[in-house]
Amino acid sequence: MSFAERAERVASLAAERDLDALLVGDLVRPGDSGPDAMANLRWLTGFGGTSGLAVVGREERLFFTDFRYVERAAGEVERSFERIKVEQRLVPDVAKRLRGRVGFDDAQTSVRALDRLREGAPEDVELVPAAGLVEGLRRHKDPGEVEAMAEAARIADQACEWVCERGFADRTEAEVALAAEVRMRELGAAGPAFPPIVAAGENSAVPHHESSERRIESGELLLIDFGASVRGYRSDCTRTFAVGEVGGEEREAYEIVREAQRAGLEAVKAGVGGREADAAARDVIEVARLGESFGHGLGHGVGLEVHEAPRLAKRSEDVLEPGDAVTVEPGVYLPGRFGVRIEDLVIVGEDGVRNLSGVTKDLRVVD
Repeated sequence: MSFAERAERVASLAAERDLDALLVGDLVRPGDSGPDAMANLRWLTGFGGTSGLAVVGREERLFFTDFRYVERAAGEVERSFERIKVEQRLVPDVAKRLRGRVGFDDAQTSVRALDRLREGAPEDVELVPAAGLVEGLRRHKDPGEVEAMAEAARIADQACEWVCERGFADRTEAEVALAAEVRMRELGAAGPAFPPIVAAGENSAVPHHESSERRIESGELLLIDFGASVRGYRSDCTRTFAVGEVGGEEREAYEIVREAQRAGLEAVKAGVGGREADAAARDVIEVARLGESFGHGLGHGVGLEVHEAPRLAKRSEDVLEPGDAVTVEPGVYLPGRFGVRIEDLVIVGEDGVRNLSGVTKDLRVVD
C-alpha cells in the first residue's frame, strides 16, 4: 500500500467518525520523540525523524516539522502532503492551522500538549479524542511491510548463528549482547529492534532482564531475546541455549516449553481469539504443573513498534486477522534458578502462519 493510499484510508476513516481531520504524531513529548512514539506518523507519511505532526482530512494533507528536519522531510514525506516548516514551536504552529472537528490520539497526548492545542487553535475548532484509529490500520501488514520484517528476521537469525559460533562460556552477558547488535548492523540492519536481552543462569528466570557484566558459565542455560530493525520495521525472536551440558530438569523444562510453543503455533490462524491461542500453549505448561511459572501472555503484535496490537493473552479480546504479525513465545521461569523461553515471529494467514524465525528450536549446546 502506498503512502498516498494510507493517507486516503485515514481521511476516509476520519470522515466516518464525523471528523474534518485527524492530527497524527506524538503529542506526549512533541519535538523530541523516540522512534516508537512516531510510528503512526512514519506509517502514514514515510517520515523517520523525531519531530513532526501531520493533519489529514478530505481536503488537506499537511506535514509540519522544524528546521532540523526540513531536508529530511523533503526526501521522505509522501508528495501529496504540503510540507511546512514551523517557525517557533511545533504544537502552537500546528494548532493555528486546525479547522472544524479534529481528532487527536488521546493515548499519545500529554495534558500540556492538549492545553497548547486548545490555546492555539481557532475558537471554533473542536478537539475530539480518537485514539487507536491509525493503529487499527497499521495492524494488518501489507506485502512491503512483511518483506521488511522478514529481512529483519533474517538478519537477526544470521547474527544469532554468528554469535553462537564464537561461543558463550566465560563471556559476559553484555559482551554477547553488544556482539549481536554490532553484527546485525554489519549485516545491513539500521540497528537492533530493542536492546538485546542476554540472560545467563538465574538471570534467565527474569523475563525482561537487562544484560549485565555477569559472566556466562558452563553448565547453565542462556536465554537470548533479540531482533533487528529494517526500514523501521522490527523483528523479535528468543532462543534458549545450553552452555555446555545442563541437568535433566533444565532439559525437561525446555521440552515442555518447546511443546507449548508448537501448540501455540498450531493454534494461531485467522479467526482465532488471542485468548484461545494463549490457552493452547498455556494448557501444555499447566498440565506439566508449571502454570504459575508462565506469567506473561503468549505473544504480541510487532511492526514499526516491537509491541503493538494484537495481543495473545489470557484476557485478550483481540481476534486474529490475516496480515497480523505476532510473536508466539511461551516461557517457564523458576526464580533464582533458570528460565526458558522460545519465541518466533509469524505472519497470520487464513489457515496458519508464515514463520519468519529460522533459528533451530532444538536445545543447542554451545560451549
